Amino acid sequence: MMDSTQSFRFFNRGPSPAVRLVFFAVLSLLLMFIDSRYRYLESTRSALSVVISPIQRLAALPGEAWDQVGNLFITQSEQRKLKAANEALHMQHESDAAQLLQFQALQLENRQFRELNALPQRSEFATELVEIVYAERDVFRRRVLVSKGEDAGITVGQVVMDDAGIIGQVTRVYPGLSEITLVTEKDHAVPAQVQRNGLRAIVFGSGDTSRLSLRYMPVGADVQKGDVLVTSGIDGIYPSGIPVARVVKIERDPAYPFARVTCLPLGGVDKHRHLLILTSLPALPERPEDKKVDQHAGKGGKSRRAN
Repeated sequence: MMDSTQSFRFFNRGPSPAVRLVFFAVLSLLLMFIDSRYRYLESTRSALSVVISPIQRLAALPGEAWDQVGNLFITQSEQRKLKAANEALHMQHESDAAQLLQFQALQLENRQFRELNALPQRSEFATELVEIVYAERDVFRRRVLVSKGEDAGITVGQVVMDDAGIIGQVTRVYPGLSEITLVTEKDHAVPAQVQRNGLRAIVFGSGDTSRLSLRYMPVGADVQKGDVLVTSGIDGIYPSGIPVARVVKIERDPAYPFARVTCLPLGGVDKHRHLLILTSLPALPERPEDKKVDQHAGKGGKSRRAN
């Protein structure tokens, strides 16, 4: 006879793991099918996501904090690298800019050399290439010192020009240097003529590197804006036909006997560094008036001595 206190059991243990796996797999597939077919579990899933979201955020906080700390160190390291690279690029840019300026200056000098060499060679005079080494610091004096002097055959009175026109005249000579007075020096005079009609005039410096003037020009003189003035060669110092200036402004007032004519110098009086000195010009014969004055003076002296 069995003990009444002993419980009657059909199974001594639960289902096997394989059976559980199959059961829950089938249940999962069934729930997935029902959810995709009839949308019964959307509200349940939304409610669960609201409840689980804070837990997910708390679980993700340590990883996010670790990533932020790592990014901080990486960002600082990258900033140091970027700063060093930026400084290197800045230094390289300054070096390239300096080299570019030097290259542009060399291009300008090379172009000027070509233009000077392209000047038509005239048989009546020779030229000497010089370089400006000093400029007058006094703003009221338009003078420069060039690299050749007495030892190179430079003499006082020689004409200085560039590829565009007259620059000035040699006024002092030293063993290794020469002083040049620019045509823009105040009251410096250059005998000229209007290229269009041959009208003679005198161009005077005004003390301004960008302005010359025609003085003592009658109000009715045939001078027009845009006329080019060239050297007339009458004085024997400046050879004829070299450009001097261009007329840019004419003021005529009937109340005054002379017109006020403003000109722009054609030569680069304040632009170029290399110039040409005309070293040999044909000498003009002595003026007859001077000979007559000397002869009359000699006769007068003899008559006075005879008396």
